[in-house]
Amino acid sequence: MASIISVLGWLSISSIIIIVIIVTQIFQQFPKSSSNTKTSNLPPGKTGWPLLGETLAYVFSPENFIFDRMKKYSPHVFKTSLAGEKTAVFCGPLANKFIFSNEGKLVKYWLPRSVSTPLSYRKTESNSPSGKPTHDLSYQFLKVESIQHYVSMVDSMTRQHLDKYWAPFLQVKAYNLAKEFTLALSCRILVNCSIDDPNFDLQVRELTEPFFLLVQGILSVPLYFPGTPYYKAINGGKLVKERLVKIIKQRKVEMEEKQEYDESKCQDLLGQLLVDSHKNGKFLNEEEITSKIIGLMFAGFYPTSNTITFLINNLAQHPDIYDKVLQEQTEITKSKEPGEALSWMDVQKMKYSWNVICETMRLTAPVPGNFREAITDFAYAGFDIPKGWKVHWSVCATHKNPDYFQNPETFDPSRFQGNGPAPYTFVPFGAGPRMCAGKEFARIQLLVFLHNLVTRFRFNKVNPTEKIIYNPDAIPIQGLPIYLKPHSC
Repeated sequence: MASIISVLGWLSISSIIIIVIIVTQIFQQFPKSSSNTKTSNLPPGKTGWPLLGETLAYVFSPENFIFDRMKKYSPHVFKTSLAGEKTAVFCGPLANKFIFSNEGKLVKYWLPRSVSTPLSYRKTESNSPSGKPTHDLSYQFLKVESIQHYVSMVDSMTRQHLDKYWAPFLQVKAYNLAKEFTLALSCRILVNCSIDDPNFDLQVRELTEPFFLLVQGILSVPLYFPGTPYYKAINGGKLVKERLVKIIKQRKVEMEEKQEYDESKCQDLLGQLLVDSHKNGKFLNEEEITSKIIGLMFAGFYPTSNTITFLINNLAQHPDIYDKVLQEQTEITKSKEPGEALSWMDVQKMKYSWNVICETMRLTAPVPGNFREAITDFAYAGFDIPKGWKVHWSVCATHKNPDYFQNPETFDPSRFQGNGPAPYTFVPFGAGPRMCAGKEFARIQLLVFLHNLVTRFRFNKVNPTEKIIYNPDAIPIQGLPIYLKPHSC
């Protein structure tokens, strides 16, 4: 007891209060898993620290975390504890196929509370007044047949962005600008597709700051305490939600005043959701609309901005590959009239450029993987996975594995020529029923941005040895500053 008192003597009352609050928050944010705790034949591995498990080790170095445990325990599946949950980490193409093909049978989609709470993620999807599930409406909106009509708009926004934020400067920070561009584009597609709307720039500015707070803290340790990234993420999410509700209410008033409920005239998701719900005489619940849009904003913004950043990084480091991309994109430019917008057919011609983007996503995945929850007891690779356990599939387990990609640390777009990688080894968008709905839109964004960037500029890294940190996604520590040189110079 004396030793305890001695230790406490070094702490101020305020410090003790802070520690108590933090420990309390840990217990609140990491509830005990409801999983079956049978231990007869669980995968090998360890669960790490109480409550926190091995979360921090995973967040700060996901690749090392995965490969160290694959080597130590099993190359197929091992157990750990992530985000306060008992977790089985599945590794390899057979594991990917098993998870993707058993969606809704053995596993279901799941997000850690640290992610789902700031995003206002809803675990259940209700129907719109027209009878269609809202996820069906958003998937329909993001289908190739719909998205291909947005190529010219993406091209126009890309040109405007480069004119305003790149062309006037000799040096820019690519990471920051990529985030701003992809967020503005997501807002345009999801909530306001009217090019001539004078309120659009204001709407984006009102959403930008709180949305960036949301993004920066969404993958942090979920301690809801003033000053922590998670606290800022929760409050940022609330602000985004409030401002989206304001936009939704304004849009409803405009529709009612003009009596415009023509689905063909609504080119953004918000408009289509409101038109669809109005067919039955009642607008869709604002809570559900904001939840859906925030989730899609994050899904469309975060991975795409990271891929643009590392695409620029790779092209700056490999001028020979840059030249091949430029040659392909120049041929497309020559086939068009001056100032003519890109089309869906132009995007289809960008085959080598897409190989370069795929290799970028292989080396630096847009997301490190995803989670599922076991909805029944099942067995995999000779081990038991109890109901209620979380299942994590990791992209680096195949993307950076020499068994599937020779010299995996080498940037080599030729890997994607011909038939490309073996099935279920390259999975940046997942696969199966839960494959990323925005895959084709991401492809359009990336290729159109790349076309405009390389046909206007050459670029070099300001700091060729800039370090990359993980949280758990890769982030250039200085924001990837680059020198710009317009082709006319």
